[in-house]
Amino acid sequence: MLAAAVSPCRVFVLTALCVAMAGCSTFKDVAAQKEKLATAVSPYKIDIIQGNVVTREQLDYLRPGMPRAQVREVLGSALLTSVFHADRWDYVFTLQRQGAQPQSRKVTVFFKNDVLERIEADDVPSEKEFVSTLRSTPPQGPLPVLEMSRDAIKALPASVAKPAPTPAASSQPVDPSAYPPLEPAQ
Repeated sequence: MLAAAVSPCRVFVLTALCVAMAGCSTFKDVAAQKEKLATAVSPYKIDIIQGNVVTREQLDYLRPGMPRAQVREVLGSALLTSVFHADRWDYVFTLQRQGAQPQSRKVTVFFKNDVLERIEADDVPSEKEFVSTLRSTPPQGPLPVLEMSRDAIKALPASVAKPAPTPAASSQPVDPSAYPPLEPAQ
């Protein structure tokens, strides 16, 4: 119905008017408006956390002479291990956040005869400091109320106001063979 009300002539006149008005502004004005729009509307970018987080507490626990297995228990599996440098494990961590400079930390553990010889590490945060950097800003303003008043519940239609009946918990154990198989039988 709306398409019938708008004639092609009106569409042409409206398009010509918009083009003529756009021609009145200078290129500099258009570029400034484009820049404003680009800064006002930016896509959401998620935080990217990659690698092994090594905290100050973990490094404080390590002592020269510890076996490889114990170091792996404390720090986890190394991000980088090399066939050519079998006595060296590299733990690398990067954090990229929207609107902030990327952070990067590196910890290198050296072994000699399968025991910890020395550690080379960047300045690493404590566990508490690291966790505090992951928290996002709390929501601003009052939190919405998530429950309805009794009057609001009474105002609902009858089909919505009544809660769905909950099935009674069965005291009988469930037969595992009653579930469908995970893979089709061949």
